[in-house]
This record gives sequence, structure tokens and C-alpha cells, in this order.
Amino acid sequence: MQKFLVGAVLAALVVPLAPAPVQAGPIESACLRSDRPQATRALCRCIGAVANNTLTRSEQRRAARFFRDPQLAQDTRMSRGAGDNEFWTRYRAFGAAAEQRCAP
Repeated sequence: MQKFLVGAVLAALVVPLAPAPVQAGPIESACLRSDRPQATRALCRCIGAVANNTLTRSEQRRAARFFRDPQLAQDTRMSRGAGDNEFWTRYRAFGAAAEQRCAP
């Protein structure tokens, strides 16, 4: 019984230290699904990491749609709405950070 308790305590301490499975975020997934030849797994992973640090999850989902529909990006950029303008400012900052960090 004592060995069981010691084992259970050790397991409880070790399990949180084990790495969690990594899931691709919306930007990384969209990048990987794109038909662009330069969209390698490493590049998409880097861009996704920058997105995780600069955009909210909701903003990432919104930006991921730009991969499928580039016109949506243009419409957002040209919009006069305050929310669209605020998003576009953050999206541009994300793009600049991704270019700086992920460029070969």
C-alpha cells in the first residue's frame, strides 16, 4: 500500500512536467494548408509562434481566413470601421514581427 501511495505521488508530480502535445494554431494551420511552395513546416511553425505572441486567438482565426480569401484582407485593410482599423494595425505588427523573426 505504501509503495502504491509513493508511486501515485510521484506520478502526480511528474505528469505536469511532461510536455503537452503541440497543436497548430489557426495561422500555422492555414499556412500549412496553403498552396504556396515556400510554406514549409518550419516556416509555418515560426509564423504560428509569432502569431501566438502578437494576436489573440480570435484575431488569428480572422487572419487565417486571408490565406483562403486574399480579397478579405484587402477589404479589411480598406475598411473605415474602427474595429477593422485596430485589427489591421495589430495584423501589420504581426506581419512585421513574423518577417523579422522567420525570414531565412
